[in-house]
Amino acid sequence: MARCDKAYHEPSYAVSLWKPTMQRHYAKPLHAALTAALVLIAIARAAIAEPLEDALAARDRGDGATALQLFRPLADQGNAEAQYNLGNMYIMGQGVPKNDAEAAKWFRLAADQGYAPAQYNLGVLFGSGWGVTQNYSEAAKWYRLAADQGDANAQYNLGVMYQRGNGVTQNYAEAMKWFRLAADQGHAPAQYNLGVLFANGQGGPQNYTEAIKWFRLAAAQGDADAQFSLGRRYYSGDGIAKNYSEAMKWFQLAADQGHAGAQVAVGVMYSLGQGVPQNDAEALKWLRLAADQGNAEGQFNLGVMYEHGDGVPQNNGEALKWYQLAANQGDARGQFNLGVMYRDGKGVPKNYAEAIKWFGRAANQGNASAQYNLGVMYAEGQGMPQDYGEALKWYHLAADQRYAEAQYNLGVMYAEGRGVPQNYTEAMKWYRLAADQGYAEAQVNLGMMYYNGGQGVPRDYAEAARWFDLAADQGNAYAQNNLGLMYAQGQGVPQDILRAHVWFNLSATQGHQDAVRNREIAERRMTPTQIAEAQKLARDWKPKR
Repeated sequence: MARCDKAYHEPSYAVSLWKPTMQRHYAKPLHAALTAALVLIAIARAAIAEPLEDALAARDRGDGATALQLFRPLADQGNAEAQYNLGNMYIMGQGVPKNDAEAAKWFRLAADQGYAPAQYNLGVLFGSGWGVTQNYSEAAKWYRLAADQGDANAQYNLGVMYQRGNGVTQNYAEAMKWFRLAADQGHAPAQYNLGVLFANGQGGPQNYTEAIKWFRLAAAQGDADAQFSLGRRYYSGDGIAKNYSEAMKWFQLAADQGHAGAQVAVGVMYSLGQGVPQNDAEALKWLRLAADQGNAEGQFNLGVMYEHGDGVPQNNGEALKWYQLAANQGDARGQFNLGVMYRDGKGVPKNYAEAIKWFGRAANQGNASAQYNLGVMYAEGQGMPQDYGEALKWYHLAADQRYAEAQYNLGVMYAEGRGVPQNYTEAMKWYRLAADQGYAEAQVNLGMMYYNGGQGVPRDYAEAARWFDLAADQGNAYAQNNLGLMYAQGQGVPQDILRAHVWFNLSATQGHQDAVRNREIAERRMTPTQIAEAQKLARDWKPKR
C-alpha cells in the first residue's frame, strides 16, 4: 500500500488571480474628510439694498475690482452678507490677492451675526487650517451653528466629524443624525455616508436595504463613491439579488468619472467576462487607468496580466514592476506575488532573502498564502537556517485561515514528529481539515491512517477506501493505485478485479511504477474481454474537481 509522500514543504506557486475586492464592510467609509472647496451659497436678492445688488452683479460678471469697491463699505457697516462675500473674494483671490487670514476675519464678522454660510465657511477654515490655526473643536462649533440653521453642507461635515471623532467624541449615532438631515435635503455625499453607516451597522443595526436605498439616491445624482458601492452590492449580492450586468453599469458610471476602485472592478469584470463579453484589451485599459492613479489593486492586477500574458505579451519584468508598486503601498497580494517572483527568479535574479522579506510583510498582514510559503522556506532552509519551529508557527497561522496546503503540511509534521513530538491524533486532525476541503494529498494520507490503524484511529478499510476514492476521483496517482489494491483484495469494498485494473491503469499512465506492476498482476486474473473493457473505462474516465 503506497502512502502519498508528497513533500510536506512543497511550495505553492499559485498566483492570486482576478478577483475584485468586494468587501462586505468598506475599508474607507468616508466620502471625504471635509468638504474641500468652499461652497458659495445662493443669496436671496429679494430684499437687498441696491448697492449690495450692484456688488453681487459685478461679482457675477467677473468684475472683481468693482465688486470689492462696493462690498467693502457695506461690510465695514456690518452687513453680514457683504462681509461673507468679501471673505469669499479673499479666499478665492477674486479682485484681491488671495489671503486666507483676511478671509477668516470677514467670515468671523458675518458668522458672529449668525449668518449660516459664513459659519459654515469658518468651520471649513478651522478644519483645514487655512488662515487660522487648525482646530477641529472650533470647526465643529461653527459647523453646528450653521447646521442648526439647516445648512446641508454643515450638517454633512458635522456628521463626518462625529464619524471620525475629530473635535468631538466619536459617535456614529450622532453622525447618522446629521447625515440624515443633510441627506433629506438631497445632499449626495451625506446620502452616501448614510448608506455606509447602514451597511456597516454603525449608529444602528446593520441594514443593507437602507444602505442600498441611500447609495441609489446618491448614485442617481452622480456621486461616484455611491455608484461604486452600489455596483459592489450588485456584484456580491449583499442586500440585493446578485446581478453582474447591473454591477457593471454602476461600476462603469463611477469609472468614467475617474474612480480608481471602479476602474479596477470594470477591468476585472472584462477579464472574467462578468456582465460583459470577456475582453482582455478592455480589462488592460481600465486596470492601467487605475494603476496610473496609484491604485494598488490596479497595479497588482495589471502585474497579473503581464505575468500571464493576458491581453499583452507575457512579460515578467513588467509584472515585477507593477507588483513592486503595489507592494510598496502595502498591498499584501502584491507583496506575496513579488515574493514568488524573487523566490522563483521570474523577471529578476532568484533571491531568497528578498522573497522572505516580501513574504514576511504579506504574512504579517494575515495573507495566508504568504504565511504558508514563509513556512515552506523555514522548513526547507531557503535563505535562512532550517527552523521547524518557525515553519510550524507560519503553517498554523495559515491553517487557521483554512489554507488547505498548510493544514496538510501540519499533519505531516505531527505524523513524522518534525519540530514537534510525534502526535497521530493532531496529524489526523489537520489531515481531516484539509481533506474536507478536497485536498487530495490529505485525503490519501487520511486514508492511509485508516488503512494501517493504530495511528490515532482504529483500522477501518471502508473509511480508507472512501478517502482514497475521493482523492482518486481528482486524479491523484497514489490514491488510484491504493484504491485499485483495495478492489483487487476486497478490502472495504466488494472485490472487483475489473475496477482494480481501471484504477491501476489510470495511476500507471501518470508514471506510478507500483501501479504498472499491479496492473500486470491484475491482468493475469482477467480475460481479454475484461481487459478490453477495463481499458475502455480508463480511456473514458474524467477527473472530478
